[in-house]
Amino acid sequence: MLELAILGFLYDAALHGYELRKRISALTGHVRPVAESTLYPAIKRLERGGLLARETQPGTGAAPRHVLSLTPAGRQELRKRLAEPAQGDISDENRWFTLLAFLRHLDDETAQAAVLRRRLAFLEEPASFFYDGERPLRAEELDDPFRRGILTIARATSQAELTWLRATLTSLGGSGR
Repeated sequence: MLELAILGFLYDAALHGYELRKRISALTGHVRPVAESTLYPAIKRLERGGLLARETQPGTGAAPRHVLSLTPAGRQELRKRLAEPAQGDISDENRWFTLLAFLRHLDDETAQAAVLRRRLAFLEEPASFFYDGERPLRAEELDDPFRRGILTIARATSQAELTWLRATLTSLGGSGR
């Protein structure tokens, strides 16, 4: 998801590494802090892959700044990753939010709707954090107030997202079910 975030933020504008790191941290930092030791190797991988270009510009101080921008191949790769997300990108909430942050860069509303329908299908499947054998437990069935709280919060969050997904799918011309 780090690479997706890099590609997504650079889609809009060329940025130097520090500004890119700030933006990624604002999006994912509370869950997955972005360290220089992970950001810069990811940037280098994308550069080696021909997805990013680096331009050196004079800095405000003595050191020059390296400004990163997407190549045409980088733009194409971003759209591919958005249109064909892995199942983990759909089911993991943090990865989903990163994907959702850049889904607008996928120009085709039909392709956007297909991604949203995958998330909708995932959320509509019966699931729980806690089970009795194979049967998912509901909040009302738990004596533990903390586990009951987890399920209550998760259900409210899921209901809000389901409402948003259905409305957005309807506005995209897809079925909001």
